[in-house]
Amino acid sequence: MEPMIVFLALFATIFGVAYVFLTTRNKERLAMIEKGADASLFERKGMKFSIAKFILNLALLLTGIGIGIFAGSFLGTNLNHDGTLRGVPGLMMIDREITISSMIFVFGGLGLIAGFFITRNIENSDKE
Repeated sequence: MEPMIVFLALFATIFGVAYVFLTTRNKERLAMIEKGADASLFERKGMKFSIAKFILNLALLLTGIGIGIFAGSFLGTNLNHDGTLRGVPGLMMIDREITISSMIFVFGGLGLIAGFFITRNIENSDKE
């Protein structure tokens, strides 16, 4: 019963924030139009959303997460029972769960960084 209450509270919070954001934005825009502001103020300028770039970044993120799981599992299976790495004396003790979690974040972040640079190169080549 408690998890259901938590999920309901979470979704109610998300809905409330989205509702307040959208209604406030709408009221602000209506007030600006009533004062005589040009409607071109509401158009987005600069970077436009591209589904191809989104998919590229998502694919690189998921690839990084997959590589992170693989690297964390590989590192975790090469740990001794006392938590030290095989063949590496003097390394601090590491748990298998920590290695997998940390590698997921490291490689996921590297995937996002790679996606940023690839997207930036694509945008620069589009401008030229």
